[in-house]
Amino acid sequence: MLPRTDVSKQDIREHIWDYMESQNLADFPRPVHHRIPNFKGASHAAEQLLRLPAFRTARTIKVNPDAPQKNARFFVLENKKTLLVPTPRLRTGLFNKITPPPGATKDILRKCATSQGVRNYSVPIGLDSRVLVDLVVVGSVAVSEKGWRIGKGEGYADLEYAMMVSMGAVSKETPVVTIVHDCQVVDIPEELLEEHDITVDYILTPTRVITTGCERPKPMGITWSKISREMMEKIPILRSLRAREQQAGKDVTLQGEHQHPPDPGRQQTVPPSAGRRPQDTPGPEANSVEAACGSPPGEGAPLAADVYVGNLPRDARVSDLKRALRELGSVPLQLTWEGRQHRAFLHYQDSAAAQRAVSCLQGLCLGTDTLRVALARQQRDK
Repeated sequence: MLPRTDVSKQDIREHIWDYMESQNLADFPRPVHHRIPNFKGASHAAEQLLRLPAFRTARTIKVNPDAPQKNARFFVLENKKTLLVPTPRLRTGLFNKITPPPGATKDILRKCATSQGVRNYSVPIGLDSRVLVDLVVVGSVAVSEKGWRIGKGEGYADLEYAMMVSMGAVSKETPVVTIVHDCQVVDIPEELLEEHDITVDYILTPTRVITTGCERPKPMGITWSKISREMMEKIPILRSLRAREQQAGKDVTLQGEHQHPPDPGRQQTVPPSAGRRPQDTPGPEANSVEAACGSPPGEGAPLAADVYVGNLPRDARVSDLKRALRELGSVPLQLTWEGRQHRAFLHYQDSAAAQRAVSCLQGLCLGTDTLRVALARQQRDK
């Protein structure tokens, strides 16, 4: 395909999808439109992976869950490497680690490499796992020999990579591989690329192994200005990452939001969570330590961004509550633990985030006890 000055990413996608269908190059599931297209010869293209030194030396490999990369996932398992597969649309986290049963045969490993196998033979990997990824395999709709890539248009591969950067799982030296049909290798005008677009170092097709030598920098983390509120709602792990980066002092302004510089003439309000730190191990001093760090929100005037959690079991630990919050994607900026009063306070960025947390945490149980969850201000009024 010859590049045109007026071509768009979607034009290139449609051209590839149409061509693969019209030439009967596509494979199940069909039609391939709006997908990472599966193609006839995908298994042969995946075999090229075994030739890469980067594959042979890698211990942990992330492979996308799409159909054309099924054999790549199998080869990772067959070679006794750790296979990480992103959760579909990142709804329940970032990675699943595929764990075949002991003594798994090749047939079982092939089942583990399917979408059903990913569901049946996997354990989730959280943000605190300190995982290091040695090689990244992504799907593509189109890719150029220069290493420039176009996905299906939803941005999940770019976001997955950016999230891996943010959690320290990959670095700029981590190789990125894509597996495509020869017809998917096309010219892509450089002006179509954006700063959040991931580039590839190797292109594997049924007939070629292309080393791109791409020098364009890969994303250095999440570009929050490209993240919408809607996406934040759909992907809970994004909320956790954003809270972490905000605590680290990074700019986490979302798409459509505007930063308001402080007015020098206006008195600044310090949130009640300032100066407090969450306790990881609730020993006998847990209550007094938290109180010594600042007045508990229940005794002062709680902000609308504070959430009250009551009816904590007597034997509850702060780590139990933190784990539940992570699993539900409602991690606060800070947590105040008041175990002797069987309550805790969660401090969020703003009232909207606090209200979403209240809705998300309704019905939450620790042990056999259902917790009471409400906005702290409403609880005080009661």
